[in-house]
Amino acid sequence: MPVSRRRRGRAATRAARSGNVPSSNRRKPTNKLYLVASIVIAVLVIASFAFASFTGGGGGGKTQSGSHNEYREGVGIQHPILTSDHITEGSRATYNSAPPTSGDHWPIPARCGFYEEILPDELVVHNMEHGNIVISYNLPLESDVSDLRSALDNIDLNSAWGIARAYDQIPSGQITLSTWGVSDTFLGIDEDRIKQFFDSYAGNLGPETVPCY
Repeated sequence: MPVSRRRRGRAATRAARSGNVPSSNRRKPTNKLYLVASIVIAVLVIASFAFASFTGGGGGGKTQSGSHNEYREGVGIQHPILTSDHITEGSRATYNSAPPTSGDHWPIPARCGFYEEILPDELVVHNMEHGNIVISYNLPLESDVSDLRSALDNIDLNSAWGIARAYDQIPSGQITLSTWGVSDTFLGIDEDRIKQFFDSYAGNLGPETVPCY
């Protein structure tokens, strides 16, 4: 006997209440596993791009550096290389020049940048060990400090290899460029001379090569 529409409706209602709904009518559950996997993959992709950018691998290989991996005649003067052991942060070392170009140093180097305060020798010597260029300046006029900052901003290699710091162990008005075993001291701001030092030595001298950015 044919089942009436009313009976079919009541049967469907009872089936829905009891959970016995045909599989074709059920809502498919969201697959959380796929969602989580997609998020993880996206995070890994973003992290890989960030790591490549940090290490200089995102756009053409290693970070650009200078042209000479040894002393270049006429660019600065050489100094004897001292021992390069790590010493406790806060302790002092003895050097053979002021500012130094090698020697014992603190375990953690400085970050790249322009500092208007004095950074300890023991801190920045670690940077020189990494092939960084340290610009030590004793400029009494604020306008000269600003001009030095502008000159360094014009040097591409400075962003990855340069640390500028105030320094009171050289005569007033002088600037000293230092890297591992080499320094160049002059009066006033000579952008061409600074650029030549970077172009020659940035990222090249020193037992290790590690950008400071």
